[in-house]
Amino acid sequence: MAVSTVYTVQALNSSCSISTPTKTHLGIQQRQVLFYSNAGKKTNKGRVRGGEIRCAGDTIVIGLAADSGCGKSTFMRRLTSVFGGAAEPPRGGNPDSNTLISDTTTVICLDDYHSLDRTGRKVEGVTALDPRANNFDLMYEQVKALKDGIAVDKPIYNHVSGLLDPPELIKPPKILVIEGLHPMYDQRVRDLLDFSIYLDISNDRDMAERGHSLESIKASIEARKPDFDAYIDPQKQYADAVIEVLPTQLIPGDNEGKVLRVKLIMKEGVKYFSPVYLFDEGSSISWIPCGRKLTCSYPGIKFAYGPDSYFGNEVSVLEMDGQFDRLDELIYVESHLSNISTKFYGEITQQMLKHADFPGSNNGTGLFQTIAGLKIRDLFEQITASKASAPLEATKA
Repeated sequence: MAVSTVYTVQALNSSCSISTPTKTHLGIQQRQVLFYSNAGKKTNKGRVRGGEIRCAGDTIVIGLAADSGCGKSTFMRRLTSVFGGAAEPPRGGNPDSNTLISDTTTVICLDDYHSLDRTGRKVEGVTALDPRANNFDLMYEQVKALKDGIAVDKPIYNHVSGLLDPPELIKPPKILVIEGLHPMYDQRVRDLLDFSIYLDISNDRDMAERGHSLESIKASIEARKPDFDAYIDPQKQYADAVIEVLPTQLIPGDNEGKVLRVKLIMKEGVKYFSPVYLFDEGSSISWIPCGRKLTCSYPGIKFAYGPDSYFGNEVSVLEMDGQFDRLDELIYVESHLSNISTKFYGEITQQMLKHADFPGSNNGTGLFQTIAGLKIRDLFEQITASKASAPLEATKA
C-alpha cells in the first residue's frame, strides 16, 4: 500500500466521531488525513474510506445554481458573512481546493463532480454543462451522506490544471451550500435541498462587474448557449428564489450595461420562507424613493413589487432598477421593506456597507443577495428549532 497524498486539515465546523474497522484505507493521526491508493483496485468513492465519520446534528442543504461568471462566489461571501466568519479554503488541504469553510457553513463547488477532466471533455466533445461530463450518482450519494451526518471523501476538480485531484475529507457542517451548474438538475439531489436559489443573468448582463465588453460576454454566452438552454436554464423552474439581472429600463436604448434592473422572484408557499414585500403585502407597488432621504444621480432609482406567476407557480416579485449613490442612505429603503428577517434595525445596510467593495454593492444584485442571505439564516433557525422541538412533542404525545 502506497501513500499518494497527505493533507493536514483544520478541525471543521462540527463535532464528529469515527468508527474504524480492522482494515483501513484512511489514516487519521494528529489531525492528518492520509489518502491511500491501491494498484488495480477502485477506491470507495461514496463514504469515507476506512471508517464512518458521523457528526452531531442535522445538516441544512442549500442549492445555488448559475452559469459560470454569474456571481456565485460573491453571493457565497455575502451569505457566509451573514452567518458570521469569513469563508476560507480548508487549512492544510489542497491549495487548489474549491471548498470554502466558515464557522457554520461549508460551500462545495459541484464542479468537483465532473467525471471528465478538461482533456477528457475535449476528446468526448462535451462541455462541463453537459450531464454526461458529471457524476450525479456520486453527487447524490455524498450530499445525502452529509445531510445524514456522515463525512465523505469528496473529489476535487482542479480549475488550474483541469485535472481530477485526489479527494478531500468533508465533514457535515450546520449548513451545506452546493453551488454550481447542476444543483437542481438531478431530482434525487434536488429533493435533498432545504432551499434553492437560481442566479439568472440575461444575455445583456452586467459588464461593469466583470470588466468585459458586451461583445465578449455575448460571444461567451453564445458558445455555451445550446448546453446552457438544455441543462442549466431549466433548473430555475424548481428554485425557491430567483435573482434575475436585466438591462435597465431607466435609460432608453442603453447598451453599456452599467445600470441594472434586478428582480428577486420569491415562490409562495415554501415552508419556513416568507417572501419579502414592499409597503403592503400582495399589492402592486411602484416606488421612486429619490428625494430628501435618498440621493439619486441620473438615471435615478425605481422599485416595484407585486404578485406574479413564474413557471406556473405563484410568486412575489421585488424589483430594483438603478443604483445607489450612498450606501449609508440605504437604511431609508430598508425601512420600507418587510419580512426581511433582520436581527436588528439597519442590518441590511450594515451588511452592504461592510462589503461595499464587493461587485454589485451599489445595485439590486448586492441588495437582493444580502436579503437572500438573511432569509436563509432565518430558514436555518426555523428548521433547527423545529427539529429540536420534535422530540419534546413526541414525549408529550
